[in-house]
Amino acid sequence: MKFIVSSSYLLKQLQVLGSVINSSNTLPILDNFLFELDNNQLRVSSSDLETTMSSTLEIDSTSQGSVAVPAKLLLEILKTFPEQPLTFTVEDNNTIEISSNSGKYALAYAPGEEFPKAVVLEEPSSTLVPAEVLATAVSKTIFAAGNDDLRPVMSGVFFQFSTEGLIFVATDAHKLVKYARADVKASQAADFIMPKKPLNILKGILATSDAEVKIEYNDSNATFSFDNYTLTCRLIDGKYPNYEAVIPKENPNKLVMDRSQFLSSVRRVAIFANKTTHQIRLKIAGAELNISAEDIDYSNKAEERLTCDYQGDDMQIGFNSRFLTEMLTNLQSDEIQLEMSLPNRAGILTPVDGLDEGETVTMLVMPVMLNN
Repeated sequence: MKFIVSSSYLLKQLQVLGSVINSSNTLPILDNFLFELDNNQLRVSSSDLETTMSSTLEIDSTSQGSVAVPAKLLLEILKTFPEQPLTFTVEDNNTIEISSNSGKYALAYAPGEEFPKAVVLEEPSSTLVPAEVLATAVSKTIFAAGNDDLRPVMSGVFFQFSTEGLIFVATDAHKLVKYARADVKASQAADFIMPKKPLNILKGILATSDAEVKIEYNDSNATFSFDNYTLTCRLIDGKYPNYEAVIPKENPNKLVMDRSQFLSSVRRVAIFANKTTHQIRLKIAGAELNISAEDIDYSNKAEERLTCDYQGDDMQIGFNSRFLTEMLTNLQSDEIQLEMSLPNRAGILTPVDGLDEGETVTMLVMPVMLNN
């Protein structure tokens, strides 16, 4: 088995696939890339048992076969080569030899049959989503997903597909983000919970792609195929909480203001907040917003006044500054709207401008109790 491939082309593909491999694996075979050669096509795969990703490369060869090559070693050597063709030859003594313009390098390989087989979905449902829509949906929601192992359903992003549109939701019980698209529709209704790791990998590659992503899914697995990549992952098992029930419907108090100005103020004032609660206080009266924080233990306090466009009753409400900062950073609009009903009910943050046709973003942040 022998093939010739461009060094930088191979490195670029392997760096993407390398993000699937865990730093410590229970099965030593998972520290390898699986190379499957079929004449002028080379399929490279990596896996952590939960997630398997593969990429198909166009190469120069007339042979067939499969070997598992140590991932870390291969990536390290590829990073040092300038752009050039490399020749890979599988020798009889269980080594694979790489020949470059300047030298020869041999690494031990394992038989390809030892590598775990990727899951093949039986009769899956499928939906086509433009890459940029999926990339935006993931980056807008993933930061709000939880890290609690006791509540695994909240540690992923909920995909809800219907004939009306697509909805993506993430929450950790303190904050919630719902990203909806009415301009992309699925052929039938379905929902599933995607884990964070494969989504982070997808987010990175989708940002530079303009392809359509084919999402195929059943009750336990989902596959994303686009360009020359295929990613298959196990879904999080369980029922997602009813997120619609926690979004307050009646919010008479509406505050509209400049996003970057609000964000800078929150960031500054938060430096003076208590280091465990991160609590900041918003006090709104007329067209004035007063943002303050205090750390009684150290006698630190800060207060800022901003002008805003406000309709509703005068009120005081407390928020965790970290959640507020994350949300404001994640929105791209020039102006944002914060809707509130009562100091103990969640606040709803939405962008006023900068959205595409058919796109809506709703962010929900739970208040913290103020001690007067």
